[in-house]
Amino acid sequence: MTELKPRPAPRTIDETLDLLTGADYMADRSLATVLFLSLRMKRPLFLEGEAGVGKTEIAKVLAQALGRRLIRLQCYEGLDVSSAVYEWNYAAQMIEIRMEEAAGKVDRSDMERNVFSEKYLIRRPVLDALTGKAGAAPVFLIDELDRTDEAFEAFLLEILSDFQVTVPELGTIKAQEPPIVIITTNRTREIHDALKRRCLYHWVDYPNAKRELEIVRRKVPQANSRLSAEVVSFIQKLRQIELFKVPGVAETIDWAGALTELDKVALDPETVSDTIGVLLKYQDDIARIEQGEGRRILNEVKAELSAAE
Repeated sequence: MTELKPRPAPRTIDETLDLLTGADYMADRSLATVLFLSLRMKRPLFLEGEAGVGKTEIAKVLAQALGRRLIRLQCYEGLDVSSAVYEWNYAAQMIEIRMEEAAGKVDRSDMERNVFSEKYLIRRPVLDALTGKAGAAPVFLIDELDRTDEAFEAFLLEILSDFQVTVPELGTIKAQEPPIVIITTNRTREIHDALKRRCLYHWVDYPNAKRELEIVRRKVPQANSRLSAEVVSFIQKLRQIELFKVPGVAETIDWAGALTELDKVALDPETVSDTIGVLLKYQDDIARIEQGEGRRILNEVKAELSAAE
């Protein structure tokens, strides 16, 4: 495993923007500003937006650029403390108890101290995120928080306020240096105000055409330039019509990559129809595109790009 070499946080908004751009993440200045403030103020950053707009990627890029560990807590319905924070290694504890009994040790207080020690504590993402050293705090990604229930959301309040966790058998464990916390949500439900107040907030929107084209050029550099322009223009127009789930930036990159694998240098109706499953994941949306919307959008794209040449 490559040893991480922690680097200091950027000192200005421009340095933050350069840090993201250097890792091929094309951010606007408003995102760079709130990220800079989050790092300087040591406050969690709450990122909200549609799926596929690059919220999770921000945490990954930040960890890479700052040389920090990325600790990810993937949220889901039913997530509990034993999965997210810590649990005890019960099997190892039972073996220790049996061995001490076999050795004739019967002092229950000593036995309890032995089995409920750090040696048998299994650190899950939350507790692991609180073990960073000064100058090397990890990036802690709490991904898709809206998938959990309100009880777990309430549990996070202590962590986000004081960066500490209480383990009844050991006491309170507090971070030497607060982790860099990134929280994402796709807004499938509202997150309580009490949690949001502990964070800085930013809505991550779909990029404009210019920025999305630059993203494609960086992420799929082997793609034909004409093809990249048509892909971005097509998807920008696709987001303007009513679909059950419009494609995000992740789908833009995937589509450009798939078309490049097929040695395409431009879009045509057949290619759009054959590869539409890379963009859209619901049959009703696919049917709408194949019933004429796709051809209409493609004609507009061709005409606009030709006029601009």
